[in-house]
Amino acid sequence: MINYLRGKIVYKDDKSLILENQGVGFKVFVSPDTLKKVSESEVKLFTYLHLREEAAELYGFLTPKELELFEILNDISGIGPKTAMMLASFGSLEKLKETMEKGELPSEIKGIGKKRAQKILLELTGKIKEIKKPVDTDRMDGTLDILISLGFSRQRAKEALAEIPPDLDQEERVKRALKALGR
Repeated sequence: MINYLRGKIVYKDDKSLILENQGVGFKVFVSPDTLKKVSESEVKLFTYLHLREEAAELYGFLTPKELELFEILNDISGIGPKTAMMLASFGSLEKLKETMEKGELPSEIKGIGKKRAQKILLELTGKIKEIKKPVDTDRMDGTLDILISLGFSRQRAKEALAEIPPDLDQEERVKRALKALGR
């Protein structure tokens, strides 16, 4: 898997560019918006490798957030990678949803009529709700469950864990929470 490429742009057309990295030229499909933002010098692109029976294509994005949006859109039935790339140039799901609700999609995004736009909007609404769900890191790493199993109330355990950095490992988080709860 190619996660990103850094190199010098040796050629650009209206849909792609060729990025030279250590003597190898990679053809990377990019949006017109990305083409406007990149210069002829060195660039770093976050990439998605799309495999088909007859070809392997690289799609490039300036930010990981654009790549993430592309991957979400590419998973929607009926949207191919080229359309997903064009839609990803909006930058966020919310901005794309607003634009589609107003019916203001740019003319260069081909193949999205009223019915397809409604289907995309429906799926995007579900994706936005899914992304906005708060992630309970204490629950995910089991720390909260350990403290509850030791006899502490859920509320007291959550209060203790709120004071502890989430990037520590589970054992260290439990130790620190026990110290805080023992006070």
